[in-house]
Amino acid sequence: MSDINITRLDASSADFDRQLQNLLAFDDADDLEIHQRVLAIIADVRNNGDKAVIEYTNRFDHRTVTRASELELSPEILESAWNGLPAEQAQALQTAADRIRAYAEHQKMESWQYTEADGTVLGQKITPLDRVGLYVPGGKAAYPSSVLMNAIPAKVAGVGELIMVVPAPGGETNQLVLAAAYLAGVDRVFTLGGAQAVAALAYGTETIPAVAKIVGPGNIYVATAKKLVFGQVGIDMIAGPSEILIICDGKTHPDWIAMDLFSQAEHDENAQAILISTDAAYLDAVEQSINKLLPTMERAEIIKTSLTTRGALIKVGDLNTAVDVVNIIAPEHLELSVEDPEALCKNIRHAGAIFMGRYTAEALGDYCAGPNHVLPTSSTARFSSPLGVYDFQKRSSLINCSAAGADTLGKTASILARGESLTAHAQSAEFRIK
Repeated sequence: MSDINITRLDASSADFDRQLQNLLAFDDADDLEIHQRVLAIIADVRNNGDKAVIEYTNRFDHRTVTRASELELSPEILESAWNGLPAEQAQALQTAADRIRAYAEHQKMESWQYTEADGTVLGQKITPLDRVGLYVPGGKAAYPSSVLMNAIPAKVAGVGELIMVVPAPGGETNQLVLAAAYLAGVDRVFTLGGAQAVAALAYGTETIPAVAKIVGPGNIYVATAKKLVFGQVGIDMIAGPSEILIICDGKTHPDWIAMDLFSQAEHDENAQAILISTDAAYLDAVEQSINKLLPTMERAEIIKTSLTTRGALIKVGDLNTAVDVVNIIAPEHLELSVEDPEALCKNIRHAGAIFMGRYTAEALGDYCAGPNHVLPTSSTARFSSPLGVYDFQKRSSLINCSAAGADTLGKTASILARGESLTAHAQSAEFRIK
């Protein structure tokens, strides 16, 4: 395999800002044909329920289902998948699940209230969602880690029922995925995928119950369907290509950094891997490591395309400038491979997950560190957060006025309501004024 040339940028260049924006630009414009196809599938499932779900499942997954009940896997099948795992895999899944659960326990929001001097009570009531749908990719892909990351926070939050959908092309299921579902406490599993699965979860069918929120990754049809049913149900996020940004002071082994860049570039050709350093010679060393290690990678062609089309090595004058660049990019994953990551982290404002120090590979976060690996991409870390327990809980405001409180607040409300010409509002408050 020939050497690859990765884009080089220098933050001191006069047109650096423009070059950086060009690097970050990603055309994820909706394909109109896909949009229309998904709309038609959603309408069909909404109108025809199980019949439509069976038809699409047989067509797209090459199956011969005759009744929707055939799509559901029994609890015994999930338990059997768990019991049948090799000991090493079972132990790894259990370790990851325990760590994810321990971290999630810290995220639970609690109800609170306080009493004012006149006896009026104000507060907030926290309630878990009744039912959540979890989409899990199927076929060649197997993501048991994604099952754990989506399901465990939901269960910690207290979600009443967790419904998992996973396509089973040709009727084939992945035992590791089913074992993860068993371990995470998923309540029901349907072998169903694509836009039809999203529609079934959003609107319900005779067999598949409607949910309050849909989480989990999928292909362009799944992502488009999630966009289109949002409002009927909640969704976690619309995920773009995977991203990693590394700040290194030039003192971490270049092979380590090259492999960390590979770890995200191997996801797909549109993934983005960027390294920022104050040391130009170190950037050269990492590029040499990239070209040395690339031929050893199973997904070498994908990595090569990702790094040549969307990757970059960026030279900065100092680490403060590196932080400024990070806050512009707002990456999904950020590695601070420096001597004092805590000091640098204080000024990081926008990143999905921050991996501190030379020994903290981003891959640990993908599987077993504990924090969630479902993270904001495409600069959305500027305003959104990792998936967590709080995504499966909702808040209700509590207001309990005493007679004295109704008198005081009623006068204020009356003045403001009449200022808006809403006299029924005003009189409703005035009736309770002494």
